[in-house]
Amino acid sequence: MNQSDAPGTLAQRLRLTPYQAYSYSYPHKAAYRALPQPESLERLWAEQDRSALFAYIHVPFCEMRCGFCNLFAMARPQPEMVDRYVAQVLRQMRVLDRVLGERRFARFAIGGGTPTYLSAAQLQTLLDGARDILGIDLHATPAGIEASPETVTPARLAVCRSMGVDRVSLGIQSFAAGEMRALARPQQNSVVQQAIARIRAAGFPTLNLDLIYGIAGQSVASLLASIDSALAFAPEELYLYPLYVRPHTGLGKLASRKGVTSFDPVMLAQAGDSRLDLYQAARDHLLAHGYQQVSMRMFRAPHAPAQDGPSYCCQNDGMVGMGAGARAYTQRLHYSTDYAVGRSGTADIIEAYLALGEDGFAQAHHGFALGPEEQRRRYVIQSLLTEPGLDRAAYRARFGSDCLRDLPQLLELDQLGLLEGESDLMRLNQRGYAYADTIGPWLASDAVRALMAEGGPAC
Repeated sequence: MNQSDAPGTLAQRLRLTPYQAYSYSYPHKAAYRALPQPESLERLWAEQDRSALFAYIHVPFCEMRCGFCNLFAMARPQPEMVDRYVAQVLRQMRVLDRVLGERRFARFAIGGGTPTYLSAAQLQTLLDGARDILGIDLHATPAGIEASPETVTPARLAVCRSMGVDRVSLGIQSFAAGEMRALARPQQNSVVQQAIARIRAAGFPTLNLDLIYGIAGQSVASLLASIDSALAFAPEELYLYPLYVRPHTGLGKLASRKGVTSFDPVMLAQAGDSRLDLYQAARDHLLAHGYQQVSMRMFRAPHAPAQDGPSYCCQNDGMVGMGAGARAYTQRLHYSTDYAVGRSGTADIIEAYLALGEDGFAQAHHGFALGPEEQRRRYVIQSLLTEPGLDRAAYRARFGSDCLRDLPQLLELDQLGLLEGESDLMRLNQRGYAYADTIGPWLASDAVRALMAEGGPAC
């Protein structure tokens, strides 16, 4: 995690790079630690509203390790490990079936890594398990899978679509060969085009394409050219990710060899940072093509399917994670396995996962306990950084208090002109979204910042 020791006020932070940390979830996994004692999942989930859960399966395997990637994943594992892993996820499902009790799932996803690294038969096994063991009706539940162009085959797609998966997210990153080389991610556009054609032919209602900006040598013109190449396929969703250079990644190791001694994002940006200019040009381009901005990173097309599936609200927690590296969220505890970036550390954690028995799966051993203050901060951060924004009335209904009294620093958002709309809905305007990676870490508690600053494999 790139966590900066930036000044405390938002006004001070805004004078620095907008790219200080990606707050896709709070608290970040870098703040997780071994729990003082194991927590019974049966007791934990008994306290939780289980009427609209998110089931997530993590597949930590890939064809290759991209230079920018700091995910929990390993490239080209032994086939025997992959077979054992799929079987172990089903074992974990059976334990969860018992400890969760009565429940209803509102969302389902398989992420990674690269889930489509698995064979069609292995994907079938996992999807059958989700249906038969956990009771998820995938044809009635919004369900997605992540993929890379090299692993998209008709057989894998046929399994996923026949089982009810309705969204495929494809990591493209760039259509410029030189930029892909700079990312240490060899990829041919012909392979990308074939993968998209196969996804379209298989009939998935939603195609998402991921692009990265801030790549070495990238210009506004080349980024917009990549976006236009993506728009030619009329994706229902498009994600724009800023490049972060992190330690332990391929790009991080290359930077170290070139003399970089600090991966503090503020320090790195002092050498030159074009990402804000790139982002603003890309955002304006997508808005001009009719896409709606949902968050700093996500844009949805006007022809995207209506979001009319079962209701799931990330602010209300209720995520059931399965697999090594998967995180699970309840109101008072977020838990997972340990985390690593390097191959040996990742392999050790996967082997530890493969060795777990029923008792191990019935307990949480590693995570972060959220007291009342952290629960409030999480709700604020998760609401504020995406559409439709932070609803103060909904906050009052949940916590019995006003968010501006609980977190008076929020007043600075309006003072700095980062909000728009009605007073009871705190919604970021375009400038506010541009600084989402500043606002998120600014709202983190001192305790979370301290844990993240300690470093470790997740950084």
